[in-house]
Amino acid sequence: MTVSSSTTTHGSGSLSDAGPLSLCAREPHVPADRLVAEMVPPPRFDSVRFATYVPDPGEPSQSEAVGVLEGFAAGLGGAHAVGGGKRGFFGFGRAKAPKPPAGPRGVYLDGGYGVGKTHLLASLWHATPAEPALKAFGTFVELTNLVGALGFQQTVRTLSGHRLVCIDEFELDDPGDTVLVSTLLGKLVEAGVALAATSNTLPGKLGEGRFAAADFLREIQGLSAHFRALRIDGEDYRHRGLPEAPAPFSDEEVMKTAFATEGASLDDFAHLLEHLAKVHPSRYGALTDGLRAVCLTGVQPVPDQSTALRLVVLADRLYDREVPVLASGLPFDRLFSEEMLNGGYRKKYFRAISRLTALARDAKGLVGA
Repeated sequence: MTVSSSTTTHGSGSLSDAGPLSLCAREPHVPADRLVAEMVPPPRFDSVRFATYVPDPGEPSQSEAVGVLEGFAAGLGGAHAVGGGKRGFFGFGRAKAPKPPAGPRGVYLDGGYGVGKTHLLASLWHATPAEPALKAFGTFVELTNLVGALGFQQTVRTLSGHRLVCIDEFELDDPGDTVLVSTLLGKLVEAGVALAATSNTLPGKLGEGRFAAADFLREIQGLSAHFRALRIDGEDYRHRGLPEAPAPFSDEEVMKTAFATEGASLDDFAHLLEHLAKVHPSRYGALTDGLRAVCLTGVQPVPDQSTALRLVVLADRLYDREVPVLASGLPFDRLFSEEMLNGGYRKKYFRAISRLTALARDAKGLVGA
């Protein structure tokens, strides 16, 4: 991966060589093999396990989900369904796949944002008795980006040698992705690969409120048969008993903190949104490589839905990497318009608000440090 960087930040003039980094000056180029190698739980979830998940005593579905997933992981031991043994990077040399086992070949964790679905999905990945090269973990967006980088048939060959594929934040945003992922997962099930996924919506309802619902449902009905759905109820753990999100800081405080924090970036929010349009979302993880904090000035409402969806992906990557976000301007709960929050992507936007708010709390300690 190569990144071009600069110490010039839009809207704040020239900075010295010791000044903050700028996301707007980064143009990451990510090779396809890195996309595959990085299909592991993100740093935030390196150490999570079923034992570290703390179920809400008032929500029995959480404890029940842990028990089901522990049993699912235990059942994935032994040889791979298509013959076992380590596969090469592109999965050549496999034995012919036998008839796949009857019944669902996966689990589907359904619930609102902040109930610990990703924690449980990552715990399943860690608990599955297979070497990391035979397990894959990525977001829905990262999976579609992998297909874009490798091509469909190559992605099938690469992932068919895996024992488990975990897909976080399963979202079907357009009919093309619906067909693509439905077909891909069908091929993986035929190859004997176990699947696990998280989403904010039950499999049979993913298309509601977006584009042509009938087209979505026609594809999703077949896809949902591959999964046993587990409902996980509860409130957003990021806000259980926590204070309100910190109020935005002044431009001066944000800039001063950016200069005082090693590895911090400093960007004008509007210019950052413009820059995200020039970088493919599959590269947003690389865009944040090495950052210890993100400082933003002039946060304002996101102007349109395409921009908003790009910002959601960036928020996910920052949250995965536990990068604090310090900002001036409007608070993060005012990023998206009422129309956006009431539309088909509302769960994505609420998740982004939740995660950015958590990162804003993390950043509060940087001011004056």
